[in-house]
Amino acid sequence: MIRLGLMGRWACVALGLGMLAAVGAGCDDDDGEVKPTGPGNILEVAEADGRFETLLAAIEAAGLNATLTGAGPFTVFAPTDAAFDALPEGALDALLADPDALEEVLLYHVVARAVPSSEIVTLTELTTVQGDTVAITVSNGTVMINDATVVTADVEASNGIIHVIDAVLLPPEEPGPGTIIEVATAAGDFTTLLAAVEAAGLTATLSGDGPFTVFAPTDAAFDALPEGALDALLADPDALEEVLLYHVVADSVPSSEIVTLTELTTVQGDTVAITVSNGTVMINDATVVTADVEASNGIIHVIDAVLLPPEPGPGTIIEVATAAGDFTTLLAAVEAAGLTATLSGDGPFTVFAPTDAAFDALPEGALDALLADPDALEEVLLYHVVARAVPSSEIVTLTELTTVQGDTVAITVSNGTVMINDATVVTADVEASNGIIHVIDAVLLPPTE
Repeated sequence: MIRLGLMGRWACVALGLGMLAAVGAGCDDDDGEVKPTGPGNILEVAEADGRFETLLAAIEAAGLNATLTGAGPFTVFAPTDAAFDALPEGALDALLADPDALEEVLLYHVVARAVPSSEIVTLTELTTVQGDTVAITVSNGTVMINDATVVTADVEASNGIIHVIDAVLLPPEEPGPGTIIEVATAAGDFTTLLAAVEAAGLTATLSGDGPFTVFAPTDAAFDALPEGALDALLADPDALEEVLLYHVVADSVPSSEIVTLTELTTVQGDTVAITVSNGTVMINDATVVTADVEASNGIIHVIDAVLLPPEPGPGTIIEVATAAGDFTTLLAAVEAAGLTATLSGDGPFTVFAPTDAAFDALPEGALDALLADPDALEEVLLYHVVARAVPSSEIVTLTELTTVQGDTVAITVSNGTVMINDATVVTADVEASNGIIHVIDAVLLPPTE
């Protein structure tokens, strides 16, 4: 409850008599001259009171002594030592170790005018010197400043008023940045990106916890795409998602770390290349024009071009042959011989691949006999394989090639037709990630002993 005037009147000691003189009276000095007395400034009054040692030490540490001994007037909501003692453990030490934060807290207790209790009880808030407001509530004669109770009001000082409170006032925390989606929306230069994210169903993901790093192309970057490219992406959600996720890293990667790297793996699965030259950072062929835009769930680096993931290359020889659909017998034979893993490996290999029709042209029972004899089957199959990549441009310069089986196949070229032994190459240079397939129209049989 506010107690008015407890320290609002000051007395002087009648020397030698021990009597209190009324306010407005004077004390005789040695010359018998009566001099007026009054309260000191805010710091002097607080020091004389004895309840504000921590507050005074904090004011000293923050360099605010000169301010609060100045002309003012000020209103100070002054927490007692007990109020500081009630702070969470370590909180006061942390403030004393951070002068800027300490100044913020202390100035949140100061109003840049004299506001007596008679006015305070008519208000709902006051703006502090720190810049934020404190809330005022009055109930049953008790005045609250935020969550602190005014235990003594209207303590007069020569440069203002002190209201004693029982808790330290903490200014509201600065609102942090929003999510990546919110920050991009507020920026106003990512309307196309945000529309694409929405179309791909990724808005909720990029509003989630993260953290993420997003290389964010501006609207101008999307405008620079070839005509029709953006419309094609928006019409293909799967392709759009691939492109967008190629701009996202599943971690928070500030520029200070990026400049130490040569690549980053994206959520899409492929990597982006990082190059730094003369202070310019490139992500693939895009320039980072603004770095380290903070969001609550990650970081945005603004780029001036849209990143396009690398075109997916062909699969392995086994995968390419499977996708072609015309090598079911060959693939079954490779599986039966235990060679699937080999032809899915790094290679590189060249495979002369007989079609299903080529196997059908074998003498009756020949294929069944091979399938029943894994060793013989392996010999035949490896006679179709060369242990390096040999494109048709090289094949036409050769007369033979040594196979993995150990024997050679003969190569003849006539009128543009390439023969491997007695088989014709019907399709050349089918690329695979681990080699080359040349399609042939007959099964190659190794020479007999």
